[in-house]
Amino acid sequence: MLSRINKRRLGAACGALAMASLLAACGGSSSSGSKSASATASGSGAVLTVESSQQNTITQVFNPYITSSGAALLGATSLIYEPLMQANAVKPGEYYPYLASGYKWSNGGDTITFTIRSGVKWSNGTPLTAKDVAFTYSMLKQYADVNTVGLSLSSASSSGNTVTLTFPSPQYSNFENIASEVYIVPESLWSKVGDPGKYPDANPVGSGPYVMKSFTSQGITLAANPHYWGGEPAVKTVEFPTYASSNAALSALQTGQLTWGGNFITGVQKVFEAGNVNHKAWFPPVNTVTLEPNLQRWPTNQLAVRKAISLAIDRSAISDQGEGGLEPPVQNASGLTLPVFQQFLSPAAAADKLNATADSAAADKVLEAAGYTKDSAGFYALGGKEVKLSVTDPASYSDYAADAAIVAKNLQAAGINATFVGQSVDAWSSDIADGGFQLTMHWSQTSVAPYQLYNDWLNSALATKSNRAGNYEGLKDPAIDAALKQLAGAATTTAQAAALAPIEQYVATNLPIIPTVYGVVFDEYNTTDFSGWPNASNEYESGSPNAPTNEVVVLHLKPKS
Repeated sequence: MLSRINKRRLGAACGALAMASLLAACGGSSSSGSKSASATASGSGAVLTVESSQQNTITQVFNPYITSSGAALLGATSLIYEPLMQANAVKPGEYYPYLASGYKWSNGGDTITFTIRSGVKWSNGTPLTAKDVAFTYSMLKQYADVNTVGLSLSSASSSGNTVTLTFPSPQYSNFENIASEVYIVPESLWSKVGDPGKYPDANPVGSGPYVMKSFTSQGITLAANPHYWGGEPAVKTVEFPTYASSNAALSALQTGQLTWGGNFITGVQKVFEAGNVNHKAWFPPVNTVTLEPNLQRWPTNQLAVRKAISLAIDRSAISDQGEGGLEPPVQNASGLTLPVFQQFLSPAAAADKLNATADSAAADKVLEAAGYTKDSAGFYALGGKEVKLSVTDPASYSDYAADAAIVAKNLQAAGINATFVGQSVDAWSSDIADGGFQLTMHWSQTSVAPYQLYNDWLNSALATKSNRAGNYEGLKDPAIDAALKQLAGAATTTAQAAALAPIEQYVATNLPIIPTVYGVVFDEYNTTDFSGWPNASNEYESGSPNAPTNEVVVLHLKPKS
C-alpha cells in the first residue's frame, strides 16, 4: 500500500493468544454516504464520497496486488475485494470474520486452518469456495511480485469448506499478515492471467459489498452489490473522486461535496470543526513515522551518514511545525511505537533515546570520526565524494512536504548537502515501489503485534525490484530475517519480548530506518447524512478512509434519511 495509505496498527500487541475470540461479522446490512453533486433523487440514499490520497489522474487498474494502482491509492480496493478477516485498528487482537468464519492453529503454530464462509458469491454470480482461497495463497507462493506481505508459505490446500496453510516455521505473531492483508481473488479468472503482478484487472470481479459502476481518470464510482453475502449495503453509491491537493480536499469537505477524508489539516479544530456541528475529526495513534534511507545507494548506505541524519534532524520541529502538534516526537531509536508497545521495549533498547531537537555538533563528530571532511562548499565529503542527497515526498501531502523540508534544512545546517524535492504522488509511489529514491518520509505498518511493525521494515523478502509494499530501504540481512522468523513463532507476550530485543537493538544501532514522530490516523468526516461513524467513544475501527479497514466503517454507517 503505497500512497497515503497508513497500513493499520492493531494497538498494543496482545499476541496471537488474544485473537481467539472472533466478533460477529459487522456485515453489510448498514452503510451509507453523503450528498454530492452526483447524488440522485431516486430514493437510493445519499452518495458517500471518500478521499484518502491526493491524485491528479488515475488509470483503470483494480489489481489488489498492485500497490500503486489507482484503486489502491484512492482506497477503493477493499470495497471490491476482501480478506479472510478484518482487524480493528485501535483495539488489540480484535478481529472481524469476513470470508473466513473461523480458524484454528495446529502443529505448534506452523499450520493454520480457516473455515470459509458459506453462501458467498463473486460479483459475477458464481460461488466463492475454499478452492478460490487456496488458489489465492498458492498464487502468492508462486509469484513474489504479488506476495506484498512477504508470507513464507510452504503449501495451501482446500478440503470441503476449509483451507489449510502451512509454513516452514511457527507464525502465531504473523496472523495479521496471513488473515487480513491478503485479498482473495477468483481462481476461474486469475488462473488465466499469467503473472498476476502484471495483470491490470480493469473490470474487477470480487466478493466485496460494492462493484465498479463507472471509471474515469478523475475518479471511481462503486455501486452496492445486491448479492453481497452480508446483505446489500444501505449506501447504494460510493464515490472516490481525485483531488490534486489537500487544500482541494479540505475545500470539498467544508462545502459538503466530500463526506470522508484522510488529510493532515493544520489547525483542524479551527479550520474544519469550528462553526459546524456536523464536521468531526478523530486522530487515534497508530504507528511510527520514519525517514527511509535507501540502503543500496550513496550516501544513505553509509552508517555514519544515517547516524548523522538522525542526530541532525529536529523532531520537535517536525512534530510542531510539520504535523501541527498532532504527532509527538519519537522517543526511542528502536522505532517501537510508544506507549502502545511499551511492554515490549527491552532494557537495552530503552537506553537508546533520541534527541527531540537537532544536534548538528554531534552529527559533525560522527562524520568526522568516520573520515568525512568538509569541502570548499562547506559540505561533508568522503574521498572527494560529497554527501549530497534528495529528500523526497509528495508535494500534495502538505505535512510530509513540510516535514521533508525541515529535514533538508536541518541537514544543510549539519554540513550535508540535502534538498527537498516535492514529487507527484504517482512519481513518489513509483520510486518507493522500486527503490528509486535516496531519503523519504513514510509511515510504518500498523499492527496487532510488534512483529508486523518490524517485518514491514526489515524483511528481506519485501525488498523486491518492483511493487514493494515494505522494506522500502532495501535491507538484506539474513540474521535479521532469522530473528523475525523467531519472533513470528513467539506465542506469548514474554516470548515476543525476548525475541524482539535483538531486533530493537539492531534498529537502534544500524538505523535501517530513522524514526521521527509517532503517527496518527487522519480522519475527517461529515455527519449530516450518516450516523455510525467510529470515534473515541465508539472505537470499532480507526476511522481511516484508507484500505482495507474502510470497508468496516462503510458497513457500519447508516443513512439519516
